[in-house]
Amino acid sequence: MPNKILTDEMLNAVGFATTPVTYEIERGAIRKFAQAIEDPNALFNDEQAARKTRFGGMIAPPTLGRMLGGIFLKLPFQLPKRGLDGGSEWEFFHPIRPGDRITVQTKLADLRESEGKMGAMIFHTYEVSYTNQFGEVCVLQRFTLISY
Repeated sequence: MPNKILTDEMLNAVGFATTPVTYEIERGAIRKFAQAIEDPNALFNDEQAARKTRFGGMIAPPTLGRMLGGIFLKLPFQLPKRGLDGGSEWEFFHPIRPGDRITVQTKLADLRESEGKMGAMIFHTYEVSYTNQFGEVCVLQRFTLISY
């Protein structure tokens, strides 16, 4: 199917990334986030109990990255305004710990067009990386938005 909406300029933007933003993760913020999501797990709330686990201390709930947020890209072109959430997936590699400095960066990973019942749709997929001060990717989030 030839592209109806996607232009070369749009396709050339794949790989475009935000400026990285770094956050310092505080123990109190981990506890507050765990309380907000109503997760009583001692790993997120009790340093003494968490020290007895394989992690050797408190860690952040895996979805803490949601609080840090993926930084949305200001793309150099306009997409159709109507849209849907096309889903997301998360990969967890290293726990986030109190005192970590987590750098968040979002990039446009893929852009493709498809024909649907309502006409042409653009699937734009983003990757958000959460990297600690040691250069280790702790979490990788991929999400897709559908514009039509």
